[in-house]
Amino acid sequence: MKLVAIAALSLVCLAPHRATGQPQQASGDLVGAWRGKVTLSSGVFAALKDLHYMYVFNAGGTMTESSNYDAVPPVPPAYGVWRKTGPRTFEAKYQWFQSKSVTTSDELIKSGGWMPDGHGSIRQTITLSADGNSFTSRITVELFDKAGKPIAGGGSGTAAGERIRLN
Repeated sequence: MKLVAIAALSLVCLAPHRATGQPQQASGDLVGAWRGKVTLSSGVFAALKDLHYMYVFNAGGTMTESSNYDAVPPVPPAYGVWRKTGPRTFEAKYQWFQSKSVTTSDELIKSGGWMPDGHGSIRQTITLSADGNSFTSRITVELFDKAGKPIAGGGSGTAAGERIRLN
């Protein structure tokens, strides 16, 4: 009897761990990894016509985002939070640190690398498709200087994403 109880407890403990590596399907949930195309119609980033984001939405409401422009100038990924706001609708807010652009290699060497130059913040309202494998969204970008004060250059746009799947 004791052996049966230990086996049952082991299965209960392992089930959530095994499930986290599997893509969600038709669950009405964002948890998982996504790839998205972003089109900004205003602001300093509107000139980027091939902007793509990689997202990871974690159970519990945290997230990470990275783009194909994270090296222009070098910046770390964005980190944030997300929540469900209704059936198949979600809100996310994430932030990144901005690095100061340099114009010459001498400037880069003299400054000791890529220096901090404020941060950015994105709010995204997301609508998940009925099958749970794609989304559309609206994005608002805000930029801030090193003191945390808003600066010009923010903007807005849209995004569409697809769930990254094993098959």
